[in-house]
Amino acid sequence: MSLPVYLWMLFAIVCEVIATSALQASQQFTRVVPTIVMVVCYVAAFYALSHALKVVPVGIAYAIWSGLGIVLITLVGYLFLNQTIDLAGLIGIGFIIAGVVIVNVFSKTVGH
Repeated sequence: MSLPVYLWMLFAIVCEVIATSALQASQQFTRVVPTIVMVVCYVAAFYALSHALKVVPVGIAYAIWSGLGIVLITLVGYLFLNQTIDLAGLIGIGFIIAGVVIVNVFSKTVGH
């Protein structure tokens, strides 16, 4: 049984955010466990993304995947890694969210 396309996208995004967090924790691949987590999660992210590409055009899928990934990794950085973001960064993140919403709500190219 195949998962709906947006579940594949969600899984790809979550795996990418975990992988990117593990990338920082790997300290340039000098820590084994975060490095393994990173590799496994990036492979899982691309696997899930490949399933979404059966329905969603590559440009749209990549915009959603990378856009939401940026937003979520920024949130992870703020909440767990003690990183800050200034007003310009918050405005930019807002534009990314707006773009993802516009693509999903108004675009006729996305398979809903």
